[in-house]
Amino acid sequence: MSDPSAVSMNDISRMIDHSLLHPTMTDGDILAGCELAEKFHTATVCVKPYAVALARDALAGSDVKVCSVIGFPHGNSLPALKVAETSQAIGDGAAEIDMVINIGKALGGQWDYVAGEIRAVNDACRAGNAILKVIFETDFLPDDTVIRLCEICSQIRVAFVKTSTGYGFVKQPDGNYTTRGATDHFVSLMRARSDPAVQVKAAGGIRTLDVLLHFRSLGVTRIGATATESMLAEARRRGIV
Repeated sequence: MSDPSAVSMNDISRMIDHSLLHPTMTDGDILAGCELAEKFHTATVCVKPYAVALARDALAGSDVKVCSVIGFPHGNSLPALKVAETSQAIGDGAAEIDMVINIGKALGGQWDYVAGEIRAVNDACRAGNAILKVIFETDFLPDDTVIRLCEICSQIRVAFVKTSTGYGFVKQPDGNYTTRGATDHFVSLMRARSDPAVQVKAAGGIRTLDVLLHFRSLGVTRIGATATESMLAEARRRGIV
């Protein structure tokens, strides 16, 4: 159990991008999620592009920013469309952008393509005074690919590298699909192989306070989570203020 004196409630809540990305979410669900994020002062709400304006209006006057996902969840859009989607989201009120790389191009070693789309989206973010988090989807990737992505993102000077979408399901031998999301191995690798100025966001499977604090100890500064309320309730039970 973590020492309550080592971390504050604000430290915890400001690590969280409250995730509102499930495909079944209605506008009512998104508004309820924005209300919860405002109550707990999370860093952002993370929403799909069509919901950016809705979240912006719901959070007007609060300290919670709006984050939008781009090319989500599989990263398959053309680079020009990722840039257009980014610019639209920023225009609608997004201050942060989480963009999924083209995973097949990365696995194929087409690094000029991968770097080009990351740079183009990062340029669009900078033009709109937003920051970029680059989603790798580590469930699909070997270590050497993750290392090369960290090098590219460090060269381009993106704000964050991010492990997963939470929707990177891999087909198993029995035919079922599972996802691991953030793991110690990949979080540690990404922190070690990224420039110190590039932050690390962990996402996928982070559902307890202990897991959040553990990733914090590995150098993670932001997480994506749906279990925001239960994690912060546990922090209160432990006497964290």
